[in-house]
Amino acid sequence: MKIAPSLLSADFAHLADELKNVEQGGADLLHLDVMDGHFVPNLTFGAPVIKALRPYTQLPFDAHLMTYHPESYFDALEEAGVQMISFHAEAAVHHDRLIHDIQERGIQAGLVLNPGSPLSLVEEMLPILDFVLIMSVNPGFGGQKFISYTLDKIFRLRKLAEQKGNADLQIEVDGGVNAENAPALKKAGADILVAGSSVFGKKDRKAAIAALRC
Repeated sequence: MKIAPSLLSADFAHLADELKNVEQGGADLLHLDVMDGHFVPNLTFGAPVIKALRPYTQLPFDAHLMTYHPESYFDALEEAGVQMISFHAEAAVHHDRLIHDIQERGIQAGLVLNPGSPLSLVEEMLPILDFVLIMSVNPGFGGQKFISYTLDKIFRLRKLAEQKGNADLQIEVDGGVNAENAPALKKAGADILVAGSSVFGKKDRKAAIAALRC
């Protein structure tokens, strides 16, 4: 199980220090929520901030685009040094084209599903995807409560990926993840847990990350 602390819950006045702290605490990658204020009702940070943070950690950067027209961000995110890019299935039409665009840059490509969106939105792309991100809260804000019915979606996605010939598909889960629900998420088939306040909201980040790894 990999743990990806979400920068959205970090202290924005001390981002470089926060990155170093979770890296020393055993994080596997860093989750970066890029929001446009249109697809979701919030704004966060963009590629310039991500690029500025790149020298301060060796952790892989996982960019989650909560935006319309996600393809308009690819060049800048590649230049910023990210290793993973995911975009919402609900926000784009040409999924195949965008997935290949990301992968041709040497970056892992993922599709994201909102809690109420069906697996059918990603089913045809499963053979070529590197990962799928399941939202277990409604996107746009941190600190929300985990939506329990997404557990079944994770379980069904794992089975569907195997049926589609991609047993190595990584399943990432984002939203309301904590030490209490982490074991159930692992059992359902999750590979990567995105954790915001359950890591950055704790004084001892090493202990918080260890508790999630179950």
